[in-house]
Amino acid sequence: MFELFAACPRGLEAALVAELEALGAADCRALGGGVLFSGSRAVAYSVNLWSRLASRVMRSIGRRRYRDDDDLYRLANSVAWEQHFDAQRTLRVDVSAQRSPLRSLNFATLRIKDGIVDRLRTASGARPSIDTRSPDVRVFAHLEAREATLYLDLSGEPLFKRGWRSGADDKGSAALKENLAAGLLALAGWAPGTPLCDPFCGSGTIAIEAAQRAFDIAPGATRSFGFERLLDHDAPLWKQLRDEATQRARSAARRVAEAGAVRIAGSDLDRDAIARARRNLVRAGVPDRAVAWRTLDAGRVRAPFDDPGLVVTNPPYGERLQARSAGAPHGSVRHDEAMRAFGVSLKEQFGGWQVWILSSDPQLPRQLGMQERRRTPLYNGAIECRLFSFEVFGPREVPPTPGRPSPR
Repeated sequence: MFELFAACPRGLEAALVAELEALGAADCRALGGGVLFSGSRAVAYSVNLWSRLASRVMRSIGRRRYRDDDDLYRLANSVAWEQHFDAQRTLRVDVSAQRSPLRSLNFATLRIKDGIVDRLRTASGARPSIDTRSPDVRVFAHLEAREATLYLDLSGEPLFKRGWRSGADDKGSAALKENLAAGLLALAGWAPGTPLCDPFCGSGTIAIEAAQRAFDIAPGATRSFGFERLLDHDAPLWKQLRDEATQRARSAARRVAEAGAVRIAGSDLDRDAIARARRNLVRAGVPDRAVAWRTLDAGRVRAPFDDPGLVVTNPPYGERLQARSAGAPHGSVRHDEAMRAFGVSLKEQFGGWQVWILSSDPQLPRQLGMQERRRTPLYNGAIECRLFSFEVFGPREVPPTPGRPSPR
């Protein structure tokens, strides 16, 4: 059993615990920004392959109490790194700290790196090169007030990099990270088969995450991982897990074909964004027909399906929003004006739907003219946000005024 840590966007820790337990993890314990857990090698591999919420998976490889930088050197030098990688691999060391008494994290990083390099040089006569941009192996150190823990990275590139974006062209500006998009769907309680609409879809991240779930496609199906470059990598086990994932996706595709439409819709005013979303969807392994894409102003959006479902969206942040409304048909309008038009569309066109909106603007409910049921703190990178939840009542579903009977 490995001691493992899965990092995630702040606010998704509880959802990540549920996901990890479903993947076979044991002893899950949520912390700020991630979850500690234990699991076999198969579980560690499966979490990298299947987790939609984690940003990175790391294996705890050494721990000790410390008082100074020399203690960190001794900790790093005591780990049998030669069992995990050799001097032919390039290395990067990163350090994070919480209440650490050390004055310089840069010097702490240097001492940990020296301990690793000296250990490998003693064991093999050679030392690894340092590569801070694209290393073969990453080591993370986390310093608390009195205890230091070393982690060996198992993911390589962050897990939100699914492999279906192709450079900046298909990312768009300020794109939502894939694992946060998946987190919005998890917090909203969306499940395949439930109608879903994203009226500010941008490059399609929320809709594509939902479509991959509907087709049971592993988010890591088309990418590589850091553990594949380690000496103790179990290649037959990894092949087995990937083959099982491929078979699951094929089975799901047959089920979806028999059931008919997936009922996921994405729209955006920007035609180029819709074109990027279409390309991204196909690279994500999902048929283009699985998502109903439209070039449309969110202020004029209509419910895309007969049955009510969920609106899950992340409107652009900022003072101004490129949008058209009845009052400004040919140009940009202020953010609050665009949100007011969007709120009117929701109330008039989405009766019976539940609406979940991620925004950094605490005034969003007032701008929409709607009362939120709840607001959940989340972070989009370094931006503090709230996931607002609303319920849109239909003509016969207006909540009764105190003292008056319900219309039903």
